[in-house]
Amino acid sequence: MARPRQHAPDALHAQVMKACDDWLAVQSVHDLSLRALAREVGCAPSTLLKLYGSFNNLLQHVNVETLAGLKQTITSLSADAPEPWLRSLAHAYWHFAEQDCYRWKLLFDYPLAQEGELDQRQSHLIEALFTQVESALKEYQPTLDDLEARRLGRTLWGSVHGLVQLGLNERLGYWQGQQLKVDELLDQLVSTVLAGLRRREPAS
Repeated sequence: MARPRQHAPDALHAQVMKACDDWLAVQSVHDLSLRALAREVGCAPSTLLKLYGSFNNLLQHVNVETLAGLKQTITSLSADAPEPWLRSLAHAYWHFAEQDCYRWKLLFDYPLAQEGELDQRQSHLIEALFTQVESALKEYQPTLDDLEARRLGRTLWGSVHGLVQLGLNERLGYWQGQQLKVDELLDQLVSTVLAGLRRREPAS
């Protein structure tokens, strides 16, 4: 039996997000279309265009949910000292991407929103992640000023992200016939960065 084509906006949005969840659990967004989503939730494609404005905007709502899920994952980490917390964060990011790779890739396959409420929501979630990293680095090395912590936080996280992306694509290489493991490389990265911070000379 066909599903009814009349939906309240909130109910329809929840159905669309659920349909996207189901799709991204098993395949890439590149094979998804507005028409396929409309068929899945039982409405016309024009109804989704009226609700979201464009297919890209619809995908940005999925990205907001992904960022919120990542934030929840980070929030659930135990409030350890800076070093174990940064290690846990790097591993959590890797496992988040590994377990939900198509959803994670969507964050980077399409540009994030550039204006409006979606841009503000995405920017807030991303900035919250960086702020936590910067705070941990400053706690670990109190001589860091705000600008240094900001730069180092982004440098560290850019490196974590690069290892995660290479790991997902199996491009990290081999040692003695065994593929290099992302978890081990993440530990080495965090250790190297923090060792450098530990040896930092106090500002004159």
